[in-house]
Amino acid sequence: MDKKQSRMKRALKLRSRIKKLGATRLSIHKTTQHIYAQVISEDGTRTLVSAATTQADIKAGLKNTGNIQAAAEVGKRIAQQAVAAGITEVAFDRSGFKYHGRVKALADAAREAGLKF
Repeated sequence: MDKKQSRMKRALKLRSRIKKLGATRLSIHKTTQHIYAQVISEDGTRTLVSAATTQADIKAGLKNTGNIQAAAEVGKRIAQQAVAAGITEVAFDRSGFKYHGRVKALADAAREAGLKF
């Protein structure tokens, strides 16, 4: 099993647990250059809010889009949008990525901005 298959297997297990809870989830995806976050409805059919380093307003305030500062900015922005939409509690779906570095920075920034998970 290669690295991507292992990550996808971890992601599938985590998503099945979140689905059983019936919780709104904060899902992330990262590449070497960007990080993406979206809040997905309980049934998994709709994206309620989203933020990414590819968006012009977020990208303008950053020197580099593939670092911890960029991830923290995305976390802060996604939390602000979610709270404005009336969403305060989510389940964190890290998509099989390890909880450190950019993933941890995004989660910490989202918590500080008002999301509970």
